[in-house]
Amino acid sequence: MNLPQSFVERMQQLLGSDCEAFVQALVGEEQPVSVRVNSAKGSIVPADAQVVPWSGGVGCYLAVRPTFTFDPLFHAGAYYVQEAASMFLGNVIRQYVDSPVRYLDLCAAPGGKSTHALSMLPQGSLVVSNEIVRQRSQILAENMIKWGSPYSVVTNNSPADWGRWNHYFDVVAADVPCSGEGMFRKDEQAVSEWSPANVAHCAARQRDIIDNIWSALRPGGLLIYSTCTFNTDENEDMIQYLVDEYDAEPLSVEVEAQWGILGALSGGCPVYRFMPHSTRGEGLFMALVRKPGEPDGSCNKAPQQRDKKKKNVQQPKKQPAVGSLQEWISPSVPMRVVADEISVTAYPEEYVADIQAMQRDFNVLHAALPMATLKGRDMIPTHALALSTQLNSTHFDIAEVSLETALAYLRREVVTLPADVSQGYVLIAYQGYVLGWVKNLGSRANNLYPQEWRIRSSHNPETIVPAGVRRKI
Repeated sequence: MNLPQSFVERMQQLLGSDCEAFVQALVGEEQPVSVRVNSAKGSIVPADAQVVPWSGGVGCYLAVRPTFTFDPLFHAGAYYVQEAASMFLGNVIRQYVDSPVRYLDLCAAPGGKSTHALSMLPQGSLVVSNEIVRQRSQILAENMIKWGSPYSVVTNNSPADWGRWNHYFDVVAADVPCSGEGMFRKDEQAVSEWSPANVAHCAARQRDIIDNIWSALRPGGLLIYSTCTFNTDENEDMIQYLVDEYDAEPLSVEVEAQWGILGALSGGCPVYRFMPHSTRGEGLFMALVRKPGEPDGSCNKAPQQRDKKKKNVQQPKKQPAVGSLQEWISPSVPMRVVADEISVTAYPEEYVADIQAMQRDFNVLHAALPMATLKGRDMIPTHALALSTQLNSTHFDIAEVSLETALAYLRREVVTLPADVSQGYVLIAYQGYVLGWVKNLGSRANNLYPQEWRIRSSHNPETIVPAGVRRKI
């Protein structure tokens, strides 16, 4: 890797005598491999995995990089492949959030920090994951569906759109688009696109994002700001901008000295820097600020519909009978089952009105728990239901399959089930983790795995996480 000379000169000014070690780590050291387990699904990891200490107990380093595409548990949402430094979010949430919140992940694709938030936030927290780029928002929706929480909403909107929901969110996480200096080790394009002009452009865009979203955060609410870059223009200077422009209060986060996390390279605000020569991970900057003021009666309320000419989706004249569908989901979370002419969705009881208002005001790609689509008299269970942590699996037949059959299913190929499997909608599972549905007709089983999610490679798997050496963390 040939680093831009002007980048090295900038880092020399910031790091001084540490710059040589920084450059050697950035250029010469191998990128570590880490995953974060989905504790709601009881995930397991290799026996020789090492825990990521700041992850909140759900992240680990792997000794080797497996071919995740060929591990069915990856597709089941049993774990998420995430860079270790990004898991610091769990440490922040654990220290500052102790009751259910409304949480916005503003620049959320591909979903690493959103899925982590769902694992770490108190039960009953609503996580809205937004991505402005359409193609990336589709990937985000896929990953959030795999994670399986009914407290999830995925939208494809701008920060300005969300800014109109005044004082609604208790926490806003802004992992803002940046110059990507922390991606240099794994993305050569990030190196080729870097320039001082691009750094300045990114900093200006970041200020615009903060300006647009600040009104959506309630008084006393928390803003978690992060980038994957090293310079101070996009990091310390942005926190100082929040202090100067919005009177934000910087907050300290407890860390252990042995983690190797560095502090500010300029200014006096508490910030947290992950650098490749000091921590086992890629580049990350994170800081936490509190919005001034105290919440009042106007907070956490979804806006009423203002445009009377804009009508909601037309309701059916006669609601389909969906009482039996309540048995499809676990009673552990109070859910309200709502049907229209084409689909059935289960909403967390405390957020029914909120999520429906989001469906009115935003481009919502996924919300709560889509349970079924209606086709004539047939109720076709959704893939989201199969992967949901609220699935009542005792209500359905489950066919446990081999690795070979699981991969054929994930490629959306024809699968053959044993003769004793009952006809109808059947769950396909591998090592106890549900992968999705087939409709068993007896003579054949129709593969219902989503066409757009299928494994496209026909090669045999090389290295997956071996089944015999998994353990819980």
